[in-house]
Amino acid sequence: MSDESKIIIEQMAALGQESRFRVFRHLMTAGPDGVSAGALAEAMDIRPNTLSTHLGILSRCELIRARRDGRTLYYSANIEGVRDMLTGIVADCCNGHPEVCGVIDDVRVCS
Repeated sequence: MSDESKIIIEQMAALGQESRFRVFRHLMTAGPDGVSAGALAEAMDIRPNTLSTHLGILSRCELIRARRDGRTLYYSANIEGVRDMLTGIVADCCNGHPEVCGVIDDVRVCS
């Protein structure tokens, strides 16, 4: 199994948990400026320590990234990581013709 496949499996597993998927979707909606950890915990109604665990998992599999501004951490979706995951999933679609799926073209519109 290739390293790329292993990363995609980790990403899919991370998104397979309901709270993490909700957090990920919220960060995708938030755009490149992201959301502070505190605001994210409040919006998602998730305890900060539980949220921290979810954010760590999503960060390790390259679906989100964090930036620090003073004492505040802001989280945002890692669009490149998401694009790599989607590309890897559909790369072999339709016997090596992923353009038939149209998925990647749709994703590029929102980046």
